[in-house]
Order: sequence, then C-alpha cells, then structure tokens
Amino acid sequence: MNTILVTTSRGLDELLKQEILNLCPQAQIKQAPGMLQFEGTKEDAYKLCLWSRLANRVIWVLASGKANNAESLYNTAMSVDWQMQMDSRHTLSVQFVGTNFAIKNTQFGAVRIKDAIVDTFVEQGLARPSVERRHPDISVYAKLQRDNVIMGIDLSGASLHQRAYRQETGDAPLKEHIACAMLMRSGWTENTEAPLVDLMCGSGTIAIEAAYIARNIAPGIKRSYWGFTKWLGHEEKLWDTLVDDALANQKPSASGIYAADFSRKMVSIAKANADYAGVYNDIAFSQQDATKSSPPVSTPGYIVSNPPYGERLGELTSLIPLFSEWGKRFKEAWKGWHVSLLSSNRDLLRVLKLRASKDYAMNNGKLECRLANYVLNEENTVQFSEDAGNHEFANRLKKNLKKLKPWLKNADTNCYRIYDADLPDYNVAIDKYDDWLVVQEYAPPKTVSEDKARKRLQEVLLHLPAVTGIAPKNIVLKVRSQQKGTKQYEKINQSGDMMEVYENGARFLVNLTDYLDTGLFLDHRDTRQIVMKMAKGKDVLNLFSYTGSVSVFAAKGGAKSVTTVDMSNTYLDWAKKNVALNKLEGPHAFVQADCTAWLADHKGKYDLIFIDPPSFSNSKRMSNTWDVQRDHVDMLTRAHACLNKNGTVIFSNNKRGFKLDNSALEALGFTIENITQQTIPEDFARKGKIHQCWTLKL
Repeated sequence: MNTILVTTSRGLDELLKQEILNLCPQAQIKQAPGMLQFEGTKEDAYKLCLWSRLANRVIWVLASGKANNAESLYNTAMSVDWQMQMDSRHTLSVQFVGTNFAIKNTQFGAVRIKDAIVDTFVEQGLARPSVERRHPDISVYAKLQRDNVIMGIDLSGASLHQRAYRQETGDAPLKEHIACAMLMRSGWTENTEAPLVDLMCGSGTIAIEAAYIARNIAPGIKRSYWGFTKWLGHEEKLWDTLVDDALANQKPSASGIYAADFSRKMVSIAKANADYAGVYNDIAFSQQDATKSSPPVSTPGYIVSNPPYGERLGELTSLIPLFSEWGKRFKEAWKGWHVSLLSSNRDLLRVLKLRASKDYAMNNGKLECRLANYVLNEENTVQFSEDAGNHEFANRLKKNLKKLKPWLKNADTNCYRIYDADLPDYNVAIDKYDDWLVVQEYAPPKTVSEDKARKRLQEVLLHLPAVTGIAPKNIVLKVRSQQKGTKQYEKINQSGDMMEVYENGARFLVNLTDYLDTGLFLDHRDTRQIVMKMAKGKDVLNLFSYTGSVSVFAAKGGAKSVTTVDMSNTYLDWAKKNVALNKLEGPHAFVQADCTAWLADHKGKYDLIFIDPPSFSNSKRMSNTWDVQRDHVDMLTRAHACLNKNGTVIFSNNKRGFKLDNSALEALGFTIENITQQTIPEDFARKGKIHQCWTLKL
C-alpha cells in the first residue's frame, strides 16, 4: 500500500470522493479542497488514471516533509531514493504547486526539487538526468501546504481532462472533467436512458463525455502518453490487463444524445471530435438557434449546456437579449425537461427568468462558476411579459426618439445622442452612429447597489434592440468612471475597426470599440460650426486636438492655415486621415507635443485658438499632471502670448463644477463671453451641462 494523491478542480471534491470509492471501495479518504488522499495499491492508482472522469492528476506519493525554507524543501526531496524511480537516461520535469512565506515562487520550488533529484545521481557517481518540460519520461509533482510538502510521481503525466480526442476547439473550451461533473450534477448519469440535449455544444465536449458514460468507455482509453510508462515502478502487465478489461466492457452503442450549435463551424468541429473519440454514431448533431429550438423527442429529458458567460463587457450586448429569448423558449417548448447551465455570470442566468432548484459551485479553469439546475415544471414555465411598451426605460427612449425626429430632419448628421441618464435608475448614455449604438454605463453612485445597477443595465440592453431596431451585435457597451489620482484611461480593445460617419458636410472616421471615446465628441457639434464660421482667412491653432474634427471644420471654413497639436501620435494619425478623407488642401501642420507645455516656448502667432483640454491627465508624455481647474489660467496666459491682435480663444472643458477665473483672465486683457448655451446641441439639451464654453477675445 502507498499514499495516492488525487487532484481535481475546486467544487468537484465530493463527486471525486464518490468516484474513488466506486473504483476503490476500501479507500479511507482524507479530503482537502481540490485534492484527496488515501492508502492504495498500484492497481488502484492505475484504475484512477484509466477510469476517473473527474480527476486532474494521480500522484504516487514518495515523500512528505518540512518545506519551511529552501533548505528543508531540498532535504525532503533528497530523502527519496530517486534511483529506484528513474535512470540517468530518463528526462524529468517538476511541477510545483503552492507558496508560503519562505518559498514565494513556484518556479523556485520546482528548481530546488530538481536540484535535489540531480544531486542524488551525482553523489552516486551517475550521469545527471536532463530536464524536459513538454513530455518528460518522469513527471514529478509537489504540493506545498503551509510548511510541509508532499511529492511523488505524477502517474497521469498530463492532466487527465485531456482525453486525446479533441482535435480542435472554440474560443472558450469546456474541460472534459467539468463536462462530466455537469452531467453528474444534472442527474442525467442516474438515468442515462433519458434524452440528453446540449443546445450550445461548441466543440462537443458534453455530448462526447455523455456518450463515453453511456457506453462505459474509460475516459483515458485513447491517451498514449502517461507519466508511468518509463517509471521504474511501472507494472506493464497489470496496466495492460486493466486496459483489456476496459475495452471488453464497453457497450456497443448509445442513443438519445443530441448536440446542436448556432455555428456551422462549431458543429463541424464537434462532429470531427466525436468521430476521433469513436462516438460519432452515438450523437445526433444539428445546426440550430437555441432560442428557436424544439425537443428532438416527445419524452422530456435533460438539457446540459455551457453557454457563453459574457466575461468581456462587450459580449453582454448580444447575450442579454439571447438569454431572454432562450428563457422564453424554454418555457414555451421544453416543458417537463430538466435544464443544467454552467456560468460565471449569475446575472445572465437571471435573465432567463427561471427559478433554480439547486446550484453547485465549480471552477471552469480559473473562472468561479455555478451550475444551476432548473426543472421546467408548471410553476417554472410561467411567461413574464417583457413588452417594451410597459417598461419605464423603453418608454423614455421612445419619447426621446419622437422628440428628436423633427430636429433630425434638418440635422446633417448620422451620429447623435438619444439618451443620457434621463432616468436616475438607468444611468447610461446612448449614442447612435449610423446603424450602431454605443452605450456608456456611468459608474453607479454609492447609494445604488451593484446588484441593482447590473439589473438596470440588463434591462437597457434587453430593450434597446426592440425600441431602436438596432441588432444586438451592433451595440457596443463601455463603462465610464471618474478618473482621479494616478488613474488614466487606457485602450480597451484591439480591433482597429474604423467606420465613416458624416456631420454638416464633413466626414469622419470613428472607432466604436477600441477606446472609451469614439474619435468624435458629439456634444461639440455646434462648437465646430462656430469655429468654421470664424476661421475664414485666419491662422488657426487646435490644441488638444484629439482626432482633428475641429481642424477639419476650420479648414472647411477657409482658414489660411491650421496647426493641429496633440500628445498622441495615434490621434494625430487619425486627424491626418480625417483631413485627407475630406480632401482638404492648404497649409496643415500636425505637431506631436505635450500640449500643457508646448505653448510656453512656441513663437507662432494665431488669430483663432481652440482649446478643449481634458479635466485631468497624467500621461507619460507629460512632465507633470494636468488639472484644468488648477492650470487653466497658466494655459490661457500662454495662449494670450500667441494671439494676434483682435485674436480669439475658444476655451471649453467638461469638468463638473469648473469655475473660470474671470478676474485673472480679464487682467490679461481678455474680453470674456460665456457661449455655453450656443454650443449645446439639441440632442444634448436634456442634460444641459455636458460642457462649458467661452470666447476670450483681445
């Protein structure tokens, strides 16, 4: 008898314990989160390698001892007679799990054990074994628990969830042992004659594992690489006997297993995986939309699925309407069925409007998930109306669109705001760009709970497609919060996709996905018209230019020259593209510089300067931080020095509570006029305080 350590994912411990007892009835199991230990034979260990549907690794323990520092860890490893386990010619790897106060790095722990193993060979005058990380002959596993370590031979070699049948996967594949845990927790494994359906099958893992269970196929039967193959303690005849028995006890076929997916490509991948697994004929595959699906048989059974979780913010725009429709379809067409869904996003599951009978925690990789079990009985199939005509947010949005209709007939633009936190509970701004919507969620105030804020956002995303006619896939979601201290807005995506929009005879490129802002500040639409009217025959400076939309209108207004300055090369390149898109000729200068300091040494003179700085910035390209309230007088003083006689500065910012220092600026000789009301477009009039704007004239 020897200590056998078996590991698994969090949440699967109890299921694994029962599985071990089924395979090794005499086992006296000690249990800890994610791992179980018992005294067993080599046959027990081999059975677990071959038959466990839930384990990750099976470790034949060689030593346990102190590891309160590097030396004690080394000594514990040295206590093993490694020459009884491997030869010098064998390659090895060491997997080290866990940290403590002394051993803070798993790589360091692995190296210390490797050093001890190698040193035992050197001390015996033998050649040093070499390290091989990918497929070593001997795989050593060590688990650190506080000041103690347990180590041994990893008989599995690689995680047992790798069944060796999966040739290709989708973006977020479900691990095979998690699929088995889902099937067990759903109740289907107690009644494998019942129909089983996966409506979002992806690469087919749940259906394939179900076929393996129904046909009594050992999950490790197709694996060719094991951690014990070249282990000196390996008993080949014993292993071969177990494999032969497993093959002899397979059932010839299974029925009643169905797998479907909306993607033809994923169905094709699932079929190929099932074919390689040897269960292609046991599964009925189809391509279909889960929200329009119907039971394949009249007898109710089990739906077990791993739907998308919406881990990325933008995915929610499509998933919330999808889950809403899916929930309605369950109630309409699948009465009497049991449904088990795995998700890390409980808010998405709530959109189904179903009451779970049970739910279980289990990790899918590093994601903490819940498996929710539903019974579609009479009580759970009551339909809840989501009619947009009866919903507060939907009604307000309809009202806004109706009010904007007359204005839109005369507005020469296809990008405008349709909602801006009009209702306090629905704290979002919604902008329309041609046939796309951008939803910006403002961080909720402390008086509103996170749960309530999430529920309200779900309702927004649920009703937007119905009210606006915009498809969910064309709705982009972003979160906007106030930036303070050292925080700075960062790029949020990498798609690089640009689309063209128009405004008052000009065309602009916008990017709806990659940045918090899109490349066009819609609230300055009227301000840009003021610049255009003032620009004729003038030298114009656009400071903090962003993507150059003001520069475009200055040039369209007949400016003598336009100088465009920004700290970001990305935005300057964007500005150049906007100028080129509008086929504007004439002197255009593009300058990459720290806008907060550039004017101090600049000798140029201008007739019109447009300055729209951020409220706060700590860009790496700046020597200091920028705060518009603190620094605006210095900035405008420098602008004053660059103005020609009778020149004008248009100064704007969107800092809430900002107060212009009139006395300091009047002392410079400026005549100041607050033109805020003239610069607020009709679609922003409901909010009214989106920005403030002044002209400062000499």
